[in-house]
Amino acid sequence: MIRLDENEIAFPDPEMYDGHEGIIAFGGDLSIERIWFAYQLGIFPWYNPGEEILWWCPDPRFVLYPEDLKVSKSMRKILNRNVFTFSENQSFREVIKNCQQTSRKGQTGTWLSDELMETFIQLHEYGLAKSIEVWQNGELVGGFYGLQIGNVFCGEKTEVSSSIAGIINSMMPIFVIIVGALTEKAGNLN
Repeated sequence: MIRLDENEIAFPDPEMYDGHEGIIAFGGDLSIERIWFAYQLGIFPWYNPGEEILWWCPDPRFVLYPEDLKVSKSMRKILNRNVFTFSENQSFREVIKNCQQTSRKGQTGTWLSDELMETFIQLHEYGLAKSIEVWQNGELVGGFYGLQIGNVFCGEKTEVSSSIAGIINSMMPIFVIIVGALTEKAGNLN
């Protein structure tokens, strides 16, 4: 593991760290240039606010392929009732802010610092970060955000209203299929 230079946007080759626990570097900054470069290498920041930035590149990675996912009959019934509507990039700031305020079960706080959130907002303004929103009766009830790199969507965090969390969480295959359609539509953005 190496310390990153704040004045140079570079990362070690993840291939050098065969058998590592996932952390390949620490330090650096959260500039849009560094985040964008890192994600293109399969590297991402994950740390506790107020602590040193840790840069991760776990092997293996969890990858979902939209064409391999199946939507259950019960979920199809819910979708056919048109209870929810979906949108892309309509409320990025609201989605990421809600994600920041949502802690995981059994944890206090969140890893999404103000600085990292602002970087993702800037990436969104450049057209590099996207959000998918779920609406019910005109109210935002869930969503997620991430970076689109070519035909790959790197999902970051999901947020759902507690009143419908079970339904939305069971919609994860739907989210992945939506992202698959968006990445296919986008083509190669490199």
